[in-house]
Amino acid sequence: MNSTAPRVPPDGRHATLLQAGDPAPLELLRPDGTSPWLFVVDHAGQAIPRALGDLGLPPGEIDRHIGWDIGIAGVARRLAELLDAWTILQPYSRLVIDCNRPLQSPTSIVEASDGTPVPANLGLDEAARAARQRAIFQPYHARIAAALDQRAAQGRPTLLATLHSFTPSMAGFDRPWHCGVLYHRHTALPHAMLAALRAEGDLVVGDNQPYAVTATSDYAIPVHGEARGLPHVELEIRQDLIADEDGQLLWAQRLARIFVALAPRFAG
Repeated sequence: MNSTAPRVPPDGRHATLLQAGDPAPLELLRPDGTSPWLFVVDHAGQAIPRALGDLGLPPGEIDRHIGWDIGIAGVARRLAELLDAWTILQPYSRLVIDCNRPLQSPTSIVEASDGTPVPANLGLDEAARAARQRAIFQPYHARIAAALDQRAAQGRPTLLATLHSFTPSMAGFDRPWHCGVLYHRHTALPHAMLAALRAEGDLVVGDNQPYAVTATSDYAIPVHGEARGLPHVELEIRQDLIADEDGQLLWAQRLARIFVALAPRFAG
């Protein structure tokens, strides 16, 4: 990732994608936490498997919003501590495989993102795609499913929140929202979260903005939330507000207060 020129390795398409020294496909925090909230972070990191080199990207591109959800891992870690909440983070770049996209989606493994080509993703065959799915996507989502199964078996209430961040400007448009509340079919918890955030008085809060959840464009909410009938919400925070540790702490403290206040209404 720190090379001076793009490098696309000749291989990296084999079945065993992850090698010694590569991060595990997920990070687990506080699995014995007492909170009813379960936080998942699909785009927490910007790691690339060693077998894939730097994906052929120019220097610095992986650090942009196209490579990961800037700042959200820090917010999630603080929330895990503040609420004693089970949290599952996915450390690989969304340019390797997007863990919040259905596998059949054309944006599961993108060939370009926000104008930047991803050379190592061009013309991938099914074996290369399957290797990334097996190494990263499947174990990450299997662990979320196992956590939800375990909590259900133990009779523990679960409120699911997926945490993301968004770039302040996209396609020439400066986004006015400080944060956004996203949802699809189930609206009770998202609408309560939306009202709570707007009641803060100092936030511009998007209602299904800057994105909206759909069954074809998203994975975590439809599969882990809607299909199980769990109360759930997806949150987006603008990246410039959480780019440093101070911002991450401030947002974690704000959200922790709101999460605590909402829990009794939905965790029965």
